[in-house]
Amino acid sequence: MKNARPRPVTETAESENLPGAKARLSIIIPVLDEASGIVAILQRLQPLRAQGAEIIVADGGSSDASRTLAEPLADLVLTSPRGRGRQMNTGAAAGQGPVLLFLHADTLLPANAMEAILLAIRRGAAWGRFDVRIDGSACGLGLIAFMMNWRSRLSGIATGDQAIFVTRAAFEQAGGFLDIPLMEDVAFSSRMRRLTKPACLRMKVLTSGRRWEKNGVVTTILNMWRLRLRFSLGANPTDLARDYGYSPRDH
Repeated sequence: MKNARPRPVTETAESENLPGAKARLSIIIPVLDEASGIVAILQRLQPLRAQGAEIIVADGGSSDASRTLAEPLADLVLTSPRGRGRQMNTGAAAGQGPVLLFLHADTLLPANAMEAILLAIRRGAAWGRFDVRIDGSACGLGLIAFMMNWRSRLSGIATGDQAIFVTRAAFEQAGGFLDIPLMEDVAFSSRMRRLTKPACLRMKVLTSGRRWEKNGVVTTILNMWRLRLRFSLGANPTDLARDYGYSPRDH
């Protein structure tokens, strides 16, 4: 209805149960050698499990104790061929929820994230993402986050750092993530944008600034712009990943 007043995102989500599913939301976390932080990440998600979310960890062949540490704190820990797109597709296929949330292992959700996601879906969104805040001491990270959020809102393109969520039906219609070593989030967003605009939630997730601090803010920005331009012009993602010095943990 055109004149229906929208509900605030702070209201309870108890009425947002979607029938016919064992879980209300499937949170899929692709990991690779994240033993140093996986416990803290998963512990923060336990309240969402109590609200009806399931946590699925898709491990890309970690050489550390990531799997062992994750098992007591997740509903399902899977082994997948390495590659973030592959891992997320594997997790999505195993999930029970009608809504999927793809969460990087170094990104923290706000406390009422599931509430906000399900309300956005109820209001007609097929997919969306959060605004982002970057954790770190490097100068300019606040401005970078502002520009990322502004660009995403303007372009309709989301990155994995922004915790992309999508209905299972829309995810399957779009064909899931491409099996490419880099830019799988941008490629997915581009396909989803052709179907419908994203819900751009102003609620912020907190993501690690390690790649910015490791490589330098200016260098990282220039590299990202260069890679995205080449990708938009049809460059091979494998070549881009090689030129970037790609590591799945840094993407």
